[in-house]
Amino acid sequence: MIPFLDLKAQYNGLAPEIEAAVLATMRDCTFILGEPVAAFERGFARLCGSRHAIAVSSGTSALHLALLAEGIGPGDEVITTPTTFVATVAAILYVGATPVFVDIDPETWNLDPGRIEAAITPRTRAIMPVHFHGRLADMTAICAVAEAHGLVVIEDAAQAVGAMRDGRGAGTFGRAGCFSFYPGKNLGAAGEGGMVVTDDDDLADLVRSYRDWGQVGKHNHVFRGHNYRMDAIQGAVLGVKLPHVMAWNTARRAVANCYGDNLAPVIRRAAGPFGTDHSAHVYAVRVPDRARLQAELTDAGIGTNIHYPKPVHLHPAYADLGYGPGDLPHAEAYARETLSLPLYPELAPLDIERVIAAMNTICDQLIPA
Repeated sequence: MIPFLDLKAQYNGLAPEIEAAVLATMRDCTFILGEPVAAFERGFARLCGSRHAIAVSSGTSALHLALLAEGIGPGDEVITTPTTFVATVAAILYVGATPVFVDIDPETWNLDPGRIEAAITPRTRAIMPVHFHGRLADMTAICAVAEAHGLVVIEDAAQAVGAMRDGRGAGTFGRAGCFSFYPGKNLGAAGEGGMVVTDDDDLADLVRSYRDWGQVGKHNHVFRGHNYRMDAIQGAVLGVKLPHVMAWNTARRAVANCYGDNLAPVIRRAAGPFGTDHSAHVYAVRVPDRARLQAELTDAGIGTNIHYPKPVHLHPAYADLGYGPGDLPHAEAYARETLSLPLYPELAPLDIERVIAAMNTICDQLIPA
């Protein structure tokens, strides 16, 4: 079986370093924040090219704190995409603001900048683009719209660690960038973890305070904060992995571009090739009968996944936002058709060939010429 994702392959390559770092942290008995986390923050800031990197407990808490530190709250609106994990929208709701959905570009599957202005109202305070599958959104166009209307940009860069455009890293185009270190991400922790990056000193100070119960100095609670601190063990594990992430991204892009070059033309996929502005977190195709394709690939010994089978506005939990079927047609069509193929740095060339051969054989029967 070719797995969709093989975390054991990555772990086995770094096991002695990871285990030594975890053991050292256990023996030191500094279990929350501490030097392992501080060292990881410094290294991550260098990777992104940002002045500050503030480690937190998850990607969701990173989004929540960035919005909170910007003073976004009840009565405010935040424009975002429905093609994302629900955490993007949940974080907006956590601060009491209202998510406003804008449809995706049908070629890149990212938030369509050309549709943003029509969604702006007097209550709009921010735009939260998502670098979907690791592809940087069109930040030049998005930031231009934001500047013209006096809006804040907060990047959901959860899938895009290490992606670069014009010498700038994901997360550094807006006021803040938010990352996730969920184990399946390109840079994955041994549990949950997240990061907020920013060049703004005041914003960084607020995020640091809010993540630690709103403290400014010990036992001086100035704000009503949260328990969003990163565990030291996660900082230690991520610190070991950090120097490898750019090489891993390069390997992932090579797999993605091999798919792009060799899959049959009738198979729809994201615009390529995958360059340095894409972390190649996910490689997805779009087919008219996803269930059949997935079942036949499983029979052929090939694991797959779906990111995501339903856009956020169609989940029952978010029905009260006022959207329904047909409101965001590009996002809805994508969700019906998408299937993600195996993609990780250790994927063997022969296994890549097997995936391509199976895809082309099945889709020759599945997709009309």
